[in-house]
Amino acid sequence: MENTFRTDLAHYGFSAEDIEALVDIATPLDLPTRHILSHQGEVATHIYFVLEGICHASYLTDKGKSFSKEFYWESDWVIGFESLIKQEPLPYLLETLSPVSLMCLPIQTLFEWHKSRHPVYIKLLETKLLHKENKERLMLLYTPEERYQLFRHHYPELLARLADYHVAAYLGITPISLSRIKKRLDPPLTQSLFKSP
Repeated sequence: MENTFRTDLAHYGFSAEDIEALVDIATPLDLPTRHILSHQGEVATHIYFVLEGICHASYLTDKGKSFSKEFYWESDWVIGFESLIKQEPLPYLLETLSPVSLMCLPIQTLFEWHKSRHPVYIKLLETKLLHKENKERLMLLYTPEERYQLFRHHYPELLARLADYHVAAYLGITPISLSRIKKRLDPPLTQSLFKSP
């Protein structure tokens, strides 16, 4: 687990010194499906790096509705920067969608890095910002069908691991819309076999 963590950190561009600093404070953690990492309204105590599995953040309303915020999978950082910077409870629920292997780091260390503008903190912030920029571009510049095509192209293995309603939530469309898109792009095999020449 530690070697995978080191490799991923190097891929992100962390220096050897910064990698050692992160490895020194990280603890491996294996959790089952539907394990709650943080309840909505709780103050986060840790941040996580996903080695295997899928985590999900969602907003819960007083009326019992749930809105998907984000999915996190292999090589993703799970960090509530808004909560950290404002020193406020998390405004969303964070849970696992599958068995997961994580590297768990105390948020207090991250807070100290935040105050001192430590290079590791800056790198984590940059990594998260780039992800947000990519997600924003996906949502603003592409049609729902194009979003699905891009998602299918870039994350084919993830597509097979998520339920359709999860994929729809990530792409910002309804499950019905996703079903229609899939029918247009992925016609049933029987149709292609018996299609007239």
